[in-house]
Amino acid sequence: MKRSHARITAALRESAADILSYLQRRVGPDEAPDLLGETMVVAWRRVDDLPEDPEQARMWLFGVARTTLLNHARGERRRWALADRIRGASATVVVAPPADDGAEVRDAIARLDAELGELVRLVHWERMTITQAAGLLGVSDSTARTRYARAKEQLRAALRVSAG
Repeated sequence: MKRSHARITAALRESAADILSYLQRRVGPDEAPDLLGETMVVAWRRVDDLPEDPEQARMWLFGVARTTLLNHARGERRRWALADRIRGASATVVVAPPADDGAEVRDAIARLDAELGELVRLVHWERMTITQAAGLLGVSDSTARTRYARAKEQLRAALRVSAG
């Protein structure tokens, strides 16, 4: 087996569960395995781009997963737009998350600007550092820290209002 094949196999083996969790928290348990499969296919196709360092390889795989997720979301939006045009309606379908103890926090995060919400999810749900999340999102560390502080401030305010 080529060295690059052994490296990608090891990197995927190490990160697959975390990437699956990342995807499940964004699209749910039904679609996440398919997106993980797509992520793996893309990673194998781009095996020559895999960084040597194991931590950088992990973050690279998360970047591939994020791109796969963004492509999936774009496709979903196109499908919904087509369905709306076919029905002649412009109603937006909103799917409520399952009720549980974290629903209030999840709802507050969902109400954040998309970039702020994703940063919070990466730091808290995926256990990434702000630096790692910044790299994945393609922003500087200082921009990520500023956005993270803004997100925390907005979340505190939103949760204080709903608790009060």
